[in-house]
Amino acid sequence: MSEANKQLTRRWFEEVWNKGRADAIDEMLSPNAVVHGLSDDSTVPLRGPEDFKPFHRRFRDAFPGLTVSVDDLVAEGDKVTARCSVRGIHEGDSLGFDATQAAVEFDGIAIVRIEDGMIVEAWNNFDFMKMYQQVGAIQRLA
Repeated sequence: MSEANKQLTRRWFEEVWNKGRADAIDEMLSPNAVVHGLSDDSTVPLRGPEDFKPFHRRFRDAFPGLTVSVDDLVAEGDKVTARCSVRGIHEGDSLGFDATQAAVEFDGIAIVRIEDGMIVEAWNNFDFMKMYQQVGAIQRLA
């Protein structure tokens, strides 16, 4: 079970993020999935593929050549933890401001819960502050 769950998690990052396949979201994310840590309101998670797809589209439009490297995977029971490195060039204005052509490099961790071969819940903690600093959207604190 743990190996299959790790393979699904690795496939998620490869297909959905590195290849940008929005159709793969429906293949791997349960219609009832709850995705924490990616919405504009931290108290309201994304729910299912229909909530996740606009986030995915906005992010891929902003960083069309985005790559996510899975640096570590740890699985236990129905959960997999992935430590990731993200790299890209800010080429689109879908984040609410003009593209800067700035390179970004930041890290993150995702914990996913898998049931019947589908992601049913995910907790995401990516360093979006660092990303926004790198594109000049916010200033670094002293």
